[in-house]
Amino acid sequence: MVNPSYKPTEIDGKWRWQLQGNWGIFAASAFLVSIPVFIEAPLVRNYPVLSVVITLLWVSLGGILIQRPQSKIWGDLILGFSWSWLAGAIYWGWFRWEPAIHLPIESIGVPLAVWALWKGFGKIGSLFYLGSLLGTAITDLYFYQVGLIDHWKQIMQVDPTLAMPILQQAIVQVWTPWGTAWAIVLVNFLLAVGIIPLGTKQLHWYAFSGAVLTTIVVDSLFFWFAGHA
Repeated sequence: MVNPSYKPTEIDGKWRWQLQGNWGIFAASAFLVSIPVFIEAPLVRNYPVLSVVITLLWVSLGGILIQRPQSKIWGDLILGFSWSWLAGAIYWGWFRWEPAIHLPIESIGVPLAVWALWKGFGKIGSLFYLGSLLGTAITDLYFYQVGLIDHWKQIMQVDPTLAMPILQQAIVQVWTPWGTAWAIVLVNFLLAVGIIPLGTKQLHWYAFSGAVLTTIVVDSLFFWFAGHA
């Protein structure tokens, strides 16, 4: 029962804003992780140069928002996302049939992200980018361990309309005991890495968790679609 004499204080208001802000950042991070998969990938296949140029729009938007106190956190997040977008545009535009260099290209923003964290600024965007990169690395590891790399190469070298049989062959390997075991191990790893930072109640760690945990959802949707197409 609430004490009738209780009155909300300024600290309570800040706590509520912080909680709402945390989950808002988490949701925004989850949404941004899905953009390269569902929007950028189809765009970059046909318009790689345009996709790279769009990076400037993301950077400009982030730069504008980060200058304003009321939108600073969103500008920070979008600037971090711009690194993911740029790396995706470069890789999927010109190197998509080379899985071996996928992670190195996706990692182009790591030096800047680490430097920003060391200097104590841009924490939201930097940890979003690093969380997204971690999810990408775990997905790549799964592909290597389950033997899906050849399927990856084939899919990238054929017309998209002819890719479905190759995807379905890959799904067969996913549902083997080996593929299932690796999926369980890596999903539990991502769950642990994504959930533990939520206990900090800090915005930048919620951005990290949103990026990491959404990887599970995006990968699951991808495999579900391929298996039911």
